[in-house]
Amino acid sequence: MFADKLPQLSLLVQNAERILVVSHVRPDGDAVGSVLGLGLALEEAGKQVQMVLEDGVPRIYRYLEGSNRVMKRTDGTFDLCCSVDSSDLERTGDVLDGYGQPDINIDHHVTNLNYAKINLVDPSAVSTTEILGELIPAVIGPISPDTAAALLTGLITDTIGFRTYNMTSKAMRLAADLMDLGADLPLLYQRSLVERSYMATRFWEAGLRRMERQGGLVWSTLTVEDRNSIGYQGRDDADFINVLSSIEDADIALVFIEQPDGSIKVSWRAQPGYDVSQVALSFGGGGHPAASGAELCGEIDEVRNTVLEKTLGILNNN
Repeated sequence: MFADKLPQLSLLVQNAERILVVSHVRPDGDAVGSVLGLGLALEEAGKQVQMVLEDGVPRIYRYLEGSNRVMKRTDGTFDLCCSVDSSDLERTGDVLDGYGQPDINIDHHVTNLNYAKINLVDPSAVSTTEILGELIPAVIGPISPDTAAALLTGLITDTIGFRTYNMTSKAMRLAADLMDLGADLPLLYQRSLVERSYMATRFWEAGLRRMERQGGLVWSTLTVEDRNSIGYQGRDDADFINVLSSIEDADIALVFIEQPDGSIKVSWRAQPGYDVSQVALSFGGGGHPAASGAELCGEIDEVRNTVLEKTLGILNNN
């Protein structure tokens, strides 16, 4: 993978002393695992690394080694800037303001805009950590147990426990290799996919009360008032979208999540045969055919009606 770019990447890493690693806002397991996996590997190679996520590390991933060192803002100057698991520069939030074009963009989203000087984008990979699982040994050095745990976390979460329809035997072999390198698969699976806080479950309850359906389309809404009254601290949907997507005969599921700044985060999940990435892209978002997202401005009712109308078009034309 990317064999023609490996010499250039190796030279860039070798010559850099201070390296910045960032990912997208409202980070999921792949974003966190990619930042930690790459960041820890670079530290183990003797580099000064700053790992930055504008929204910080979600509670459910804070058991991972190095998560307590992830910052919310950049500090200082850097020789090398790496963006991971982010399909466009805007998705990283404000952390790169003033830093210009990133040097390296490592991602697996089909809607990636190739916004860096060097773009390592492979939509066939099930997670960005899958790409890093090959790049790190080739460019940086051996994978430690802590790095393996971070990479396996991204692999597990982006495939919802190895069950998304883009799952491959290649990704399964990487998971086995990461286990051999010291990653505890049962622990990572339990902590990232099974366990949920009481507040997150209460957040699901609010979404279940508003659940609606029209044919093969299922959707719900989570409001700022829900978040505040329950005491849920995250800006995400606590993976509620995966609850909706598990409903029998639901071809496409959506969740509309009100944000404190007044914007509306929209998450899509689709069954095989449906591509929601293009509808997300039309609203300024992106992602994968089966899982995409976007952030829109406007009143919740207006945004919901507009998005539902366009999404229903996918079902009607399929």
